[in-house]
Amino acid sequence: MAAFRLPKRVWIAAALGAIAARRLLSAPFDLEGRSVLITGGSRGLGLALAREVLERGANVTLVARSGPDLQRARGLLGGGVRVQTITADLTQPGETERVVAETARHHGELDVVINNAGLIQSGPLANMTEADFRDILEINTLVPLRLTMSALPYLRARRGRVLMIASVGGKVAIPHLAPYSVSKFATTGLGQALRSELAREGIGVTTVLPGLMRTGSPRQALVKGQAGKEYALLATLDNLPLVSLDAREAARRIVNALVRGDAEAVIGGPALILRTAQALAPQLTADLMALGNRLLPGPTPRDTAVRGESVESPVTQRNPIKQRAEADFNQQGSEKEPGADEDMSLKP
Repeated sequence: MAAFRLPKRVWIAAALGAIAARRLLSAPFDLEGRSVLITGGSRGLGLALAREVLERGANVTLVARSGPDLQRARGLLGGGVRVQTITADLTQPGETERVVAETARHHGELDVVINNAGLIQSGPLANMTEADFRDILEINTLVPLRLTMSALPYLRARRGRVLMIASVGGKVAIPHLAPYSVSKFATTGLGQALRSELAREGIGVTTVLPGLMRTGSPRQALVKGQAGKEYALLATLDNLPLVSLDAREAARRIVNALVRGDAEAVIGGPALILRTAQALAPQLTADLMALGNRLLPGPTPRDTAVRGESVESPVTQRNPIKQRAEADFNQQGSEKEPGADEDMSLKP
């Protein structure tokens, strides 16, 4: 009697069902007592994420370039032995290894790496240089790669997690954010590659794609072209309640995605709409982006970048939502390099 054989589609459906069931039955990643390393943790989204994981019982290590910024952040988080700070420039040789070792030494272990630090530049493509693309790829993509690889021995031992802070701009290229979008596309791809490669070692990798968030970060951005107009647009969009998401709520959703073990998570309604539009109607989305670019300020003869806060106007300076976000997320009195160690709220 011939052996009974099920159709191939039945086997495929059964395999997909088994994967879905395994995911539904998997226990959330409990952060209680865990050691969490956050880059760009002195301000903005990094600081919001630190507050969120502390509330869930984790111990936190904040990494940034500015010692004074880190000390202010530590004070905002209540200090204590659960909050460690490390001043480091992760673009320099050997720094990722040192940060990982110091984190493990202080907290006794390392369970979670949150790759949040980043750089943003806003302006017309005509004013962007190859160096702009190289600089932003180094900070937004290569530093997370090196830090994650440095942390692997600890993450393997603890069956830990990695969180990649990408952007909806890593799925849809946004006009006047060309270097940023290129770097975030690369970060998104890196997150996908790390997830598939590290799963066999028990390490979970989650990539999140936020949209606009109210973290007070535009003043740290580098702007080119008609700098005043570029910054005014950036700062205004970043603080519109229906367009941007409260940073605390964004942090809650991001950490929820981490503990669930999501592969990717889009954060914020406008980001989800943009991501869905790109997936369902890529030609229409591309045409709308091209149309939107025509409405933005044009290039200038000079390629010089300036820091956002240096071109504040009375309108942007007196925005109460912006002022509150800057105070809440340690964006005032910065001593760091322009545009660096920044999560940036504009994700696009």
